[in-house]
Amino acid sequence: MKPIKDKHITVVGLGKTGQALAWFLNARGAKVTAVDRSPESVLGDIPARLRRAGMDVALGEHDADAFENSDLIVLSPGVPHTLEPVVRAENAGVPVTGEIELASWFIHTPVVAVTGTNGKTTVTRLIGEMLKFSGLNAFVGGNLGTPLISYAHGPMDADVVVAEISSFQLDTADTFHPRVGVLLNITADHLDRYPSLRVYGRSKARLFARQTRADIAVLNRADHLIMELTRDISAGKCLFNQEEDAACGAWIENAKMRVKTPEHGEMTISATDVPLPGRHNLENAAAAALAALAAGAIREGVLRGLREFVPDPHRLQYVGRFHGVDYYDDSKATNVDAVVRAVAAVSSPVVLILGGRDKGGGYKGLAPAVKDRVRALVLLGEASAAIDRELGGLVQTVRTDSMDAAVAAAADLAEAGDTVLLSPACASFDLYDNYAHRGQDFQRAVKQTGKRADGSQADNT
Repeated sequence: MKPIKDKHITVVGLGKTGQALAWFLNARGAKVTAVDRSPESVLGDIPARLRRAGMDVALGEHDADAFENSDLIVLSPGVPHTLEPVVRAENAGVPVTGEIELASWFIHTPVVAVTGTNGKTTVTRLIGEMLKFSGLNAFVGGNLGTPLISYAHGPMDADVVVAEISSFQLDTADTFHPRVGVLLNITADHLDRYPSLRVYGRSKARLFARQTRADIAVLNRADHLIMELTRDISAGKCLFNQEEDAACGAWIENAKMRVKTPEHGEMTISATDVPLPGRHNLENAAAAALAALAAGAIREGVLRGLREFVPDPHRLQYVGRFHGVDYYDDSKATNVDAVVRAVAAVSSPVVLILGGRDKGGGYKGLAPAVKDRVRALVLLGEASAAIDRELGGLVQTVRTDSMDAAVAAAADLAEAGDTVLLSPACASFDLYDNYAHRGQDFQRAVKQTGKRADGSQADNT
């Protein structure tokens, strides 16, 4: 634990995590200045509440003094550590850290940390359920919901902390030391923030930098970049997507998952015990099982955690069937690899709704899936033109300007037995607050389109 009492600390960003940071630091006697580029009208009563508690709040264009006169700068997860006033202050000798690193100074509960481009939330929640059904008290949070700093605020009474961690959070993690670290995959994403896939991957691999031989790293053996970046880590390795038997690992054979650890022996799990579609979710389940067992779960807890798992919304979520066409909401798929996985998980021809705010990775990686599985493309949002240039010549393509228009166009293009899939490959911030807002609007538009078509609700919801 590092001393923070009476220190001048600047918190950058006043989203959910930034607010939690400000309250945490204020409660421990720090002199807090909270900064955010948003105007007061956007932040509601948040600035007033912070000021009433004795904190300073600076809104709008960043004031260099708020950064350079600090003893410490703490970044919220979405704030890049390359932000100009942050870099200037750091060059002037002001230390810069992030929420995960700060929380780790105070948390002594064993931590299971999950990162990767896709599947983080599902795996984090699965591990939490497996531990719960093993009789353990697990705090589940991090990037998926309750900030880790909120757990550090007390009473810190869990047996295990399970945290989803983003690359942005790992960029400022120096001493963060998870007992179990999980790296699921590294595919093109956030290349509007990172200069290359390798740099992005190195950020993810920082998860293992402070692990020792007594710790466990759960890794995707099929991801060559992961295996290269983690070749020299100290932790013991448990690999999923193994090609052969191993002392600690998991592999998939004939719609069955085999999981083996030295402490628990081997267990076989049928695909029917995994309430999530697609091979990628069998991989997610395998990674979760290995991590949960390493963190103290028992075999029965792993199986029950899988069987009783309720998937999050907007992740290949079934919306309904109209005129023989199934509709799925996969709004959480904000990069190309996630869309490829979603298309592969659907057995019927797909009318695919793509688009949103571009993240810099391009869309050519979708070409094989589009050629093989997609009947038509419906494009929406700022990235429509870029997607049309890269994929529009492969199948019939329609560009639209609203979710209502996109769903109506998809309904016209689909045939009985097809699937209409919202799987955008883009961020949502051009038209929506977040991916959940986008998914909710898709579901509303689907149901409205179905009602207009035949005056009824979905055939089967």
